Amino acid sequence: MSICHYAFKAVIFDLDGVVTKTAALHAQSWKEAFDEYLRIREERDDEPFREFTHQGDYLPYVDGKPRYEGVKSFLVSRGITLAFGEPSDSPDKETVCGLGNKKNQKFLHILKTKGAEVFPTSIEFIKALMAEGIRIGVASSSKNCKPILQSVGIEDLFQTRVDGVVSVQLGLKGKPQGDIFVTAAANLGAIPANSVVVEDASSGVAAGRNGGFGLVIGVARENNEDALLSNGADIVVGDLSEMSPAILEDWFHKKPVCLSQFWESASSPQDISQKDAKSRTTIRVNPYYLRSGKSALFDDRKPVFFLDYDGTLTPIVSRPELAVLSFETKEVLARLCKKATVAIVSGRAREDVEQLVGIGGIFYAGSHGFDIVGPSLSLIEPRAQEIVPLIFEITAQLKGSLGDIKGVLIEEKRFSAAVHYRLLENQEDLDRIKQFVDKIVERNAALRLMCGKKVFEILPAIDWDKGKAVCWIMQALGVSWLKESIVYIGDDTTDEDAFRTVRTRGTGILVSSESKESAADFRISSPKEVEELLKILSSTI
Repeated sequence: MSICHYAFKAVIFDLDGVVTKTAALHAQSWKEAFDEYLRIREERDDEPFREFTHQGDYLPYVDGKPRYEGVKSFLVSRGITLAFGEPSDSPDKETVCGLGNKKNQKFLHILKTKGAEVFPTSIEFIKALMAEGIRIGVASSSKNCKPILQSVGIEDLFQTRVDGVVSVQLGLKGKPQGDIFVTAAANLGAIPANSVVVEDASSGVAAGRNGGFGLVIGVARENNEDALLSNGADIVVGDLSEMSPAILEDWFHKKPVCLSQFWESASSPQDISQKDAKSRTTIRVNPYYLRSGKSALFDDRKPVFFLDYDGTLTPIVSRPELAVLSFETKEVLARLCKKATVAIVSGRAREDVEQLVGIGGIFYAGSHGFDIVGPSLSLIEPRAQEIVPLIFEITAQLKGSLGDIKGVLIEEKRFSAAVHYRLLENQEDLDRIKQFVDKIVERNAALRLMCGKKVFEILPAIDWDKGKAVCWIMQALGVSWLKESIVYIGDDTTDEDAFRTVRTRGTGILVSSESKESAADFRISSPKEVEELLKILSSTI
């Protein structure tokens, strides 16, 4: 196999409807199972029969979800409440598990009778990726993933399989949570940031977006382009023959649009989607538009702002304690939080950033989201809490081995340890610093390294970051991607996790004086421009 020279390292495919033509078999078995049950309720309970339909029921409530989650979702939509039961329930038992098992019984019968087929163009795309050294995985909610792969002879194409069986074994959450895709990426030795998800279901593209993947491709087999885009797909295609390794690589080198230039050119309402009528490929650059006559990045929905601190609200300074909010920025933040929900999401310790900002009514997420407080809510990520003693221990090691280097500042943040080298006097010492930091991380599987602006930071190796913090705050507040307008502004590599999570469903703004690759939608030059932008936006709310 070729060595991978691409910016992306792994591509993870959903199975049904993406690789194999089994989505129709699933839809048929769901319809038969639910229609039979609805007929029973009609005869027994005198309930009017309303059949289970593909567009009205299968796609919004069942498609892509784990089996029992699909049952619950559909029943709730019909106002039906059943006991969950046990996975061992017989197919005739009137429980969520019983109905799910009846569906599976019917699916296996249909599969045995009709057999499965593959999409030839999907197989060709997978082989093209493999030829370039890209790692390939399959992630599916189905517990029948392995037998389906074996039945069509393509099991060997995938270097990892994370399906319904594996999910139960590992306790993974189902779609729209990103667990199965994140696990598949880890199994392939990759991370979501440099991986791709390929899905055909709305719940699946949402899972890829929630997992913080670098690119989420939707395959619109059901004429459902809009649904895939609104749930988080970056690109929607009618068939994978439209994709190639080169197209994927181009995506990973995208640069944000300069906001000032875009603002000046947007004189009328416009959708910033780009659609190629010939290929049916839709690339959503940003879901929002600037309305004529108003200076806003959002429409009439309520705005929610997530803001980094260092380099975003304050300029980057030589020492962390010198990063103090200007009077003007503090004033505009105080005004903004009276009109909209505002959260500060920082790599600093939560107590530190809370004290520096000093404004009530704002939500504060410190240590990259491990520690969150705000009006009526709080969170300390429990897995990170377990690693606090280890962080204390490695901080002592860092101070003991690197503390004598002039210009090095070692900062303990409870949930992480940071080595700042902005003031490093002898740049030749940088290799020594990096080697020691790397050794600490290599010796401790519970830790990971993150490189920011002139800083090495050691954090817990768990699936949690600024993007996950944004989602947690939104869920805790009952904030919706569809009902509210989400804006995230940040300047560092640590903010890319949030940009990838927000992308297509909200607006990401990178603070940088230079044009560079980023998952953000727009770019502005400096914290001063952030202040001016927030001032303008606060006056239009």
